[in-house]
Amino acid sequence: MGYCTRQDILNREGADALFAAADRDRDGQTDVLAVDAKIADASAEIDTYLSLRYPLPLNPVPPVLVRLCVDITLYRLSLSADALTKELRQRYEDAVSLLKKMAEGLVGLGVPTTPTADTGGEVKGGEILVSSNPRIFSRRSQAGL
Repeated sequence: MGYCTRQDILNREGADALFAAADRDRDGQTDVLAVDAKIADASAEIDTYLSLRYPLPLNPVPPVLVRLCVDITLYRLSLSADALTKELRQRYEDAVSLLKKMAEGLVGLGVPTTPTADTGGEVKGGEILVSSNPRIFSRRSQAGL
């Protein structure tokens, strides 16, 4: 499942931006297969950052991931189409930076994180905290001391 669609790219960036990055054979047509492949690549890249912190797949997709996926997809398309600009590179670097912060738990996705029943812990700041009662039996108590 991709975090964005071709329509998301068109809505956010316009037909000219998509065409500039995705007219592979210079025939005046957007290469739809290339766009779909780069969306899949961008989504997989996003998953590598989020997989340890969030249960995947994310459904519904948080709006911030749509934006990040669009930026990563256009960057990847532009690399292979010789259409890379400083702006696209900066937007890609900003997207990766934000994903790293999400992976570290410094920034959230805007979706609730809830503790799972099998951990018995409480989710706080991306860490699992487990608490228990004080020890009842110890070597000292068993030795009669």
